[in-house]
Amino acid sequence: MRVEICVESVGGVRVAEEAAADRIELCGGLSDGGLTPSLALIEQAVALTVKTQVHVLIRPRAGDFRYSPDEISVMVRDIQAARAAGADGVVVGALGADGGLDPVNAAFVEVAEGLEVTLHRAIDVSASSRQALDQAVAFGFARVLTSGRQRSALAGAAVIKELVRQGSGAIEVMAGGGIRPSNVGEVIDATGVSAVHAAVRAPVPGAADLFAGVGVPQGFDRFDTDPAEVSALCELVRSRN
Repeated sequence: MRVEICVESVGGVRVAEEAAADRIELCGGLSDGGLTPSLALIEQAVALTVKTQVHVLIRPRAGDFRYSPDEISVMVRDIQAARAAGADGVVVGALGADGGLDPVNAAFVEVAEGLEVTLHRAIDVSASSRQALDQAVAFGFARVLTSGRQRSALAGAAVIKELVRQGSGAIEVMAGGGIRPSNVGEVIDATGVSAVHAAVRAPVPGAADLFAGVGVPQGFDRFDTDPAEVSALCELVRSRN
């Protein structure tokens, strides 16, 4: 069993490393579902990690996963920059007009030049998760992150379980979406996955003025990775190995 923690700050990187998470998905803009992080943050994350791999999210904007030629050009350059900065992998994906994976995904994998490449939750809004999984295998993705087309992995467990069966031996299926220490065991049992992904965050006290983060409770400043929850999650998953 492997654990991937989604983080968007240097503090989050330190938390994941101290908890000995297997991977981080490094991103910015988690309030927008995650965006490509800055090059400086990628470099810091690589420098700070020994036990934990750094996988960089490549997503140029919020919204859907149908990208213009200009956006694809930016994504290709971001993949190259992440590789040059020493990242272990990238997390990326694009959909075509038909709702399937865009053929440009093959170019993303090629540009990554041997890095592990994860297909993100674009699969959950594709025309067919089963078809998208087959396409991901053909394009050379190492794994796919999915909530089973639902807001939480627990709600989408039946679909995730089917994808695990379908992808067996060809691609790793990782469950993500609402995973916490309180439910990770149930998710694993219900899906049969060998990897889980969690953005375990808590509100951070601060000025809470008009620059406070989106959705932050009154009296708090922003969200950041929760050390206690990350540690508990990693320990629970390791106990199943």
